[in-house]
Amino acid sequence: MRVRRIFRPTLAARLAPVAMGGAAVVVALALATAVPGDLLGSAPQEATLQVAAVEVRVIDGGTLKLGERVLRLQALAVPERGQAQCRDAGGGSTDCGAASAQALARLVAARDLACKVQSHDRLGRAIGQCSVGGVELAASQVADGWAFAERGAPAALAALESTARQERRGLWSTATPAPESSRLGP
Repeated sequence: MRVRRIFRPTLAARLAPVAMGGAAVVVALALATAVPGDLLGSAPQEATLQVAAVEVRVIDGGTLKLGERVLRLQALAVPERGQAQCRDAGGGSTDCGAASAQALARLVAARDLACKVQSHDRLGRAIGQCSVGGVELAASQVADGWAFAERGAPAALAALESTARQERRGLWSTATPAPESSRLGP
């Protein structure tokens, strides 16, 4: 005897397993794109850049544009343009922020850079260390008095700032207002 089915499964009932599988794939894809890459250890490690001199532009006393990339020098803070006035060698008044940028421009002028990107800030800019001809840029800017060591910076950088301050170099050469008022960072 043959069993007859009176009811056939509806189309929705026949497609339910397919829909469940499709939903699982969509959820898996959403999780894969929502989980930060460094959570699973796949984030890129510290990047090393060799930058040709023609690709280097100075944005301010602590920020460089390397081709299409913007890099802030690590543990360094500089006054913004127009924040403070400094005395130049001739005794005239000059913008401390602009003077800091000019000092960095003299360091990198027509020279290739080697940079190590160590992190990124909240704006997506790379943060790292750069050197030119064996001279570390952040240390040079602080030693010449054209930048501050950020709070929490390595002790060597803070010592360079202290020496520049005592010898009244750069920002410390009679800046008005006092350079501390234009210090950046936390």
